[in-house]
Formats: sequence, structure tokens, C-alpha cells
Amino acid sequence: MKHSTSDLCDQYGAELQIANGRFLPFGGKSVFHGQIATVSVHQDFMLIKEILSSSGNGRVLVVDGKGFMGCALLGDTMATRAIENGWSGIVINGCLRDSEALADLNIGILALGTCPMRPPQAGAGDKNIPVTFAGVTFKPGEFLYADHDGFVTSPVLFD
Repeated sequence: MKHSTSDLCDQYGAELQIANGRFLPFGGKSVFHGQIATVSVHQDFMLIKEILSSSGNGRVLVVDGKGFMGCALLGDTMATRAIENGWSGIVINGCLRDSEALADLNIGILALGTCPMRPPQAGAGDKNIPVTFAGVTFKPGEFLYADHDGFVTSPVLFD
């Protein structure tokens, strides 16, 4: 990524949405960006697994897990699948597990925290819809930029 989130805010602040909240880095890549794909789930990871099993083309999957902290929505197996399929990053409004293994994987991952419990697998939820959390409405097709200072979204790709 050529531009830091701070530089993007300085130059394009009015055009960006700046995420607030305490998202923690878990992946081995702390700087990432890509076009946004979305999924909204509650205590279920089957749609996440389905999406990460498809071609990522450098995109970032934004997961609205409703901030639920009682189960993990991602682990090392799904993150490895995401890398194999070309995903740039994953942002989770919820928890993940296998945090030690995730730190060694070449993918950007942000989440609220960890939980060792696996969720049920009913396949409930919605994909490719706008989702809102952390003061941002994440829209499929827009772009997310993340680094050590936080993450922002933009309707346009910055070179």
C-alpha cells in the first residue's frame, strides 16, 4: 500500500469513513487493502467459510458478527483457505481463535478479540449487503485500507 491511513485522512478525509473502536491485529500482515466483500452473521461461520473458499482477487472480507464475543468466527484453517484463494484481509466485528497460528499467516486480520469456542454451523446470515459497525457503513465494492493506525474505507481506489 503506497498510502498510509494517516496520509489518506490528511488528503481525502472528507471522502473517507474512518473506523472507530478497538480492533486488534491478528494476522501476519499488518498493512493491507482491497475491495470490500461483506457478510453479516450471528454465531455462525458457514457463510464466511463459503466466501473465503471462493476467489478473493485481493479483496477484504468484512464480517459483521454483531460484536458477539461468545464464539469465534474465524480460525487458522479458514484463514489459510483465504490466503490460498487470494484474499488480502479479513475484518471481524466479533472474535476469532487460533490467534498464535494466525500471527504466522500472510494475511491481514483485525478482530475484537479471541474466543476458543467454535460457533454453530447453520449457514444463516446475509452476504454482499452493506453492514455497519465501528462508525462505518461497509459497502461491497468500495475499498478498505488498514495499517498500524487503524482502517478507513473509500468509494474509490487510491494508487
